[in-house]
Amino acid sequence: MQRKKIIFLGILLLGCSPFGLYAQETTLGGGGDATGNGSFSYSIGQVFYITNYGADGTASQGVQQPYEISSTVGVTEYDAITLDFEIYPNPTTDYLTLNVNDFPLDELDYVLYDVSGRVLDVRKINQNNTIIEMMNFPESTYFLKVSNGTTTMKTFKIIKN
Repeated sequence: MQRKKIIFLGILLLGCSPFGLYAQETTLGGGGDATGNGSFSYSIGQVFYITNYGADGTASQGVQQPYEISSTVGVTEYDAITLDFEIYPNPTTDYLTLNVNDFPLDELDYVLYDVSGRVLDVRKINQNNTIIEMMNFPESTYFLKVSNGTTTMKTFKIIKN
Protein backbone atom coordinates (compact mmCIF):
# COMPACT_ATOMS: atom_id res chain seq x y z
CA MET A 1 0.00 0.00 0.00
CA GLN A 2 2.84 2.37 0.90
CA ARG A 3 4.57 1.64 -2.41
CA LYS A 4 1.39 2.47 -4.37
CA LYS A 5 1.17 5.85 -2.62
CA ILE A 6 4.78 6.68 -3.48
CA ILE A 7 4.29 5.70 -7.13
CA PHE A 8 1.05 7.71 -7.30
CA LEU A 9 2.72 10.82 -5.81
CA GLY A 10 5.67 10.44 -8.19
CA ILE A 11 3.40 10.26 -11.23
CA LEU A 12 1.36 13.20 -9.94
CA LEU A 13 4.48 15.36 -9.47
CA LEU A 14 5.88 14.45 -12.88
CA GLY A 15 2.52 15.19 -14.49
CA CYS A 16 2.34 18.67 -12.95
CA SER A 17 5.91 19.74 -13.79
CA PRO A 18 5.40 20.63 -17.49
CA PHE A 19 2.45 22.89 -16.61
CA GLY A 20 4.56 24.89 -14.17
CA LEU A 21 7.32 25.30 -16.74
CA TYR A 22 4.92 26.28 -19.50
CA ALA A 23 3.58 29.16 -17.36
CA GLN A 24 7.00 30.85 -17.63
CA GLU A 25 6.94 30.93 -21.45
CA THR A 26 5.33 33.20 -23.98
CA THR A 27 4.76 32.85 -27.68
CA LEU A 28 5.76 35.89 -29.69
CA GLY A 29 5.85 36.59 -33.38
CA GLY A 30 9.14 38.48 -33.08
CA GLY A 31 11.03 41.03 -31.08
CA GLY A 32 14.38 42.65 -30.50
CA ASP A 33 16.44 45.39 -28.94
CA ALA A 34 17.82 48.63 -30.33
CA THR A 35 20.39 50.94 -28.77
CA GLY A 36 21.73 54.40 -29.48
CA ASN A 37 21.39 57.41 -27.18
CA GLY A 38 18.99 55.22 -25.20
CA SER A 39 17.64 51.71 -25.37
CA PHE A 40 14.48 50.24 -26.82
CA SER A 41 13.04 46.73 -26.54
CA TYR A 42 10.03 45.42 -28.38
CA SER A 43 8.01 42.28 -28.83
CA ILE A 44 5.43 41.47 -31.47
CA GLY A 45 2.52 39.12 -30.94
CA GLN A 46 1.86 39.23 -27.20
CA VAL A 47 -1.66 37.88 -26.96
CA PHE A 48 -2.79 39.54 -23.72
CA TYR A 49 -1.75 40.94 -20.38
CA ILE A 50 -3.54 41.53 -17.09
CA THR A 51 -3.63 44.80 -15.15
CA ASN A 52 -4.30 44.80 -11.41
CA TYR A 53 -5.62 48.02 -9.90
CA GLY A 54 -5.20 49.05 -6.28
CA ALA A 55 -5.42 52.11 -4.04
CA ASP A 56 -1.65 52.71 -4.28
CA GLY A 57 -1.27 52.21 -8.04
CA THR A 58 -1.42 49.61 -10.77
CA ALA A 59 0.66 46.58 -11.70
CA SER A 60 0.60 45.10 -15.18
CA GLN A 61 1.62 41.54 -15.95
CA GLY A 62 2.95 40.45 -19.30
CA VAL A 63 6.08 40.31 -21.38
CA GLN A 64 6.39 44.01 -22.16
CA GLN A 65 3.99 46.77 -21.27
CA PRO A 66 2.79 49.43 -23.70
CA TYR A 67 3.89 52.94 -22.82
CA GLU A 68 3.97 55.79 -25.26
CA ILE A 69 5.67 59.12 -24.87
CA SER A 70 4.44 61.60 -27.42
CA SER A 71 4.17 65.30 -27.86
CA THR A 72 0.92 66.97 -28.71
CA VAL A 73 -0.27 66.87 -32.28
CA GLY A 74 -1.60 69.93 -33.99
CA VAL A 75 -1.00 72.94 -36.13
CA THR A 76 -1.58 76.44 -34.83
CA GLU A 77 -3.71 78.43 -37.21
CA TYR A 78 -2.52 81.75 -35.80
CA ASP A 79 1.22 82.17 -36.27
CA ALA A 80 1.27 85.69 -34.79
CA ILE A 81 -0.47 84.63 -31.56
CA THR A 82 1.16 82.42 -28.95
CA LEU A 83 -1.42 79.93 -27.71
CA ASP A 84 -0.97 78.60 -24.21
CA PHE A 85 -2.94 75.33 -23.92
CA GLU A 86 -1.94 72.49 -21.61
CA ILE A 87 -3.52 69.12 -20.97
CA TYR A 88 -2.57 66.82 -18.10
CA PRO A 89 -2.16 64.09 -16.95
CA ASN A 90 -1.38 62.31 -20.20
CA PRO A 91 -1.57 59.27 -20.11
CA THR A 92 -4.69 59.46 -17.96
CA THR A 93 -7.08 57.09 -16.21
CA ASP A 94 -10.07 59.07 -14.91
CA TYR A 95 -9.86 62.82 -15.57
CA LEU A 96 -8.05 65.25 -17.85
CA THR A 97 -7.45 68.90 -17.05
CA LEU A 98 -7.41 71.33 -19.98
CA ASN A 99 -5.64 74.54 -18.99
CA VAL A 100 -6.22 77.61 -21.20
CA ASN A 101 -4.25 80.80 -20.53
CA ASP A 102 -4.46 84.24 -22.16
CA PHE A 103 -7.30 83.51 -24.57
CA PRO A 104 -10.96 84.64 -24.49
CA LEU A 105 -12.95 81.70 -23.11
CA ASP A 106 -16.28 82.72 -24.63
CA GLU A 107 -15.05 81.62 -28.06
CA LEU A 108 -13.56 78.20 -27.22
CA ASP A 109 -14.98 74.69 -27.20
CA TYR A 110 -13.55 71.17 -27.34
CA VAL A 111 -14.49 67.95 -29.10
CA LEU A 112 -13.26 64.53 -27.93
CA TYR A 113 -12.86 61.88 -30.65
CA ASP A 114 -11.90 58.21 -30.56
CA VAL A 115 -9.38 56.76 -33.04
CA SER A 116 -12.12 55.97 -35.56
CA GLY A 117 -13.22 59.65 -35.60
CA ARG A 118 -16.44 59.13 -33.64
CA VAL A 119 -17.42 62.17 -31.53
CA LEU A 120 -17.57 61.23 -27.82
CA ASP A 121 -17.95 64.59 -26.08
CA VAL A 122 -18.54 68.21 -27.14
CA ARG A 123 -18.40 71.05 -24.60
CA LYS A 124 -17.93 74.78 -24.36
CA ILE A 125 -14.86 75.87 -22.39
CA ASN A 126 -16.08 78.15 -19.58
CA GLN A 127 -13.07 78.20 -17.22
CA ASN A 128 -9.30 78.39 -17.46
CA ASN A 129 -9.11 74.87 -16.01
CA THR A 130 -11.66 72.51 -17.57
CA ILE A 131 -12.06 68.98 -16.18
CA ILE A 132 -12.83 66.30 -18.77
CA GLU A 133 -14.14 62.95 -17.50
CA MET A 134 -12.44 59.94 -19.11
CA MET A 135 -13.46 57.20 -16.66
CA ASN A 136 -16.37 55.92 -18.79
CA PHE A 137 -14.19 55.37 -21.87
CA PRO A 138 -12.14 52.21 -22.49
CA GLU A 139 -8.34 52.16 -22.63
CA SER A 140 -7.39 53.56 -26.01
CA THR A 141 -6.03 56.59 -27.83
CA TYR A 142 -8.24 59.67 -28.16
CA PHE A 143 -7.97 63.09 -29.79
CA LEU A 144 -9.07 66.32 -28.11
CA LYS A 145 -9.62 69.19 -30.54
CA VAL A 146 -9.79 72.71 -29.12
CA SER A 147 -11.41 75.13 -31.53
CA ASN A 148 -12.46 78.73 -31.85
CA GLY A 149 -15.76 78.35 -33.70
CA THR A 150 -14.81 76.64 -36.95
CA THR A 151 -11.04 77.13 -36.62
CA THR A 152 -9.02 74.37 -34.93
CA MET A 153 -6.61 75.91 -32.44
CA LYS A 154 -4.88 72.74 -31.21
CA THR A 155 -5.40 68.97 -31.27
CA PHE A 156 -4.07 66.83 -28.43
CA LYS A 157 -3.38 63.11 -28.58
CA ILE A 158 -4.67 61.53 -25.34
CA ILE A 159 -3.75 58.07 -24.07
CA LYS A 160 -6.20 56.43 -21.65
CA ASN A 161 -4.75 53.65 -19.47
